[in-house]
Amino acid sequence: MNAPLHREMPGGTLDAAAALSHATSQWDSDIVKQLTDYIQIPAKSPGFDKDWAANGYIETVLRNAAQWVEAQKVEGLTLEIVRLPGRTPVLFFDIPATRAESSQTVLMYGHMDKQPEFTGWRNDLGPWTPKYEDGKLFGRGGADDGYAVYASIAAVQALKAQKVAHPRIVGLIETCEESGSYDLLPYIDALRPRLGDVALVICLDSGAGNYDQLWLTTSLRGMASGTLKVEVLTEGVHSGDASGLVPSSFRIMRQVLDRLEDSATGRLLPASFHCEVPAERLAQAQATAAILGDEVYKRFPWAHYDCGGSTQFALPTTTDPVQALLNRTWTPTLSVTGAEGFPALKDAGNVLRPYTAFKLSLRLPPLVDAASAVAEMKALLEDNAPYQARVTFESNGGATGWNAPGTAPWFEQALNAASQAHFGSGVGYIGQGGTIPLMNMLSEGFPKAQMMVCGVLGPKSNAHGPNEFLHVPYAKKLTAAVAQVMASLPA
Repeated sequence: MNAPLHREMPGGTLDAAAALSHATSQWDSDIVKQLTDYIQIPAKSPGFDKDWAANGYIETVLRNAAQWVEAQKVEGLTLEIVRLPGRTPVLFFDIPATRAESSQTVLMYGHMDKQPEFTGWRNDLGPWTPKYEDGKLFGRGGADDGYAVYASIAAVQALKAQKVAHPRIVGLIETCEESGSYDLLPYIDALRPRLGDVALVICLDSGAGNYDQLWLTTSLRGMASGTLKVEVLTEGVHSGDASGLVPSSFRIMRQVLDRLEDSATGRLLPASFHCEVPAERLAQAQATAAILGDEVYKRFPWAHYDCGGSTQFALPTTTDPVQALLNRTWTPTLSVTGAEGFPALKDAGNVLRPYTAFKLSLRLPPLVDAASAVAEMKALLEDNAPYQARVTFESNGGATGWNAPGTAPWFEQALNAASQAHFGSGVGYIGQGGTIPLMNMLSEGFPKAQMMVCGVLGPKSNAHGPNEFLHVPYAKKLTAAVAQVMASLPA
């Protein structure tokens, strides 16, 4: 769809208060309603819904977003749902520059696929039952990352409302991110001629250290994931008859994992999985620790129990805020995120199980190559299995992390100005422990581009887990801040 374009729009400085007012009005009158509808649709990522195409949920949320974007009648905007055979679709929009002298492009990114339900939701909440309460919109996917396309367009509209000249703006909204973005690179290759000279990337799929200032993500960990399976028997047998003679598949699993991780400390053993923290990132972690203090670790929902009249809490790996930040952003860490081969507790008889399978998620430091880590992981886990058990590691692939390029003076000034204008505080710099595969692709493809990686996932927002929420007041300010930074891009 084409909206008419008028190139006589004058340039000028964005009025921050007016931009926030415009963004607030859009969120209150429309975007919260759009996201409420979006949350109700279980558009799980293909990695969690093998029948995604037949179920049609991804198609529905993408079409709903496309229809909403077109209904905004943004001046000059063209929109297309791009499809490659056998792959999840992407939404691509293009808004021409209103600066006659501008040849640069701003690329806005988000995704609309979701993580699965998970358990533990509050009794009055659920993954597909949205609830708006005290400025928080609860439900799966609103904050990660359904809001991105709506906030992106709202930021553009804030510019248009004030007739502030802007560079060319394109948007890329994918539907495979929660599965590792394995469909994204073919789309990047296909769309590369249409992306232009990307000078600024705005990725709205990250987190915030608090809700009191604008936060720029400076690094992202990579990931190596897959399923480790240990098989000993062809079928279950009586544990009294066979235990002591037939080795437990679970015990073999523990032995194999001990090759990868020191279970006493959680330290990953292969030296190649580690890297040195750059001096700039260490300095930023120290500055961020001074802002957040013990909230770096206190923000998580620690288990607690009564112990002789006093409450005891589970403890983090460290209570030093600087080390806590580094642990979750620059330290390789292994997690077991799923298991198979176990009956439910109520169904567990005295049976020696034939196999144990774990889904492994290994977060890698930003500078470690994921493909190499996956290959080393497979060799380490499969080689010379105890008792000649059948041990297999089937990789789901890997995604190399990302370390932000150097910050240009104009970008740093624009971020600080936007943060001061909308939050009354300077910009904060923080690494994130998650993975956004697109960022490494874009940094390689557009090495001169500045990367505004930010998002609404602040304390307690709990993406991927129960009671996930979108902090709407923060999202409004972030929308206006994005508009202000776009307006600041030099011609």
